[in-house]
Amino acid sequence: MGIEFAGIGGLILLGLAIWAIVNIVNSNASTGGKVIWTLFVLLLPLIGFIVWLIAGPRSGRSLA
Repeated sequence: MGIEFAGIGGLILLGLAIWAIVNIVNSNASTGGKVIWTLFVLLLPLIGFIVWLIAGPRSGRSLA
């Protein structure tokens, strides 16, 4: 049962990392900033995702 839970958690983490990277690429950040944020999310997936969620570049699309 532990392996199944770890697999689901890893799959969720992978999905969140992909979602974060897509949003980073679509943001208004500079190319260098996008590269740094993407590497941060790839190298430290959980911590990188949380930090990106709090302080990362925002999407170029407006909600209005």
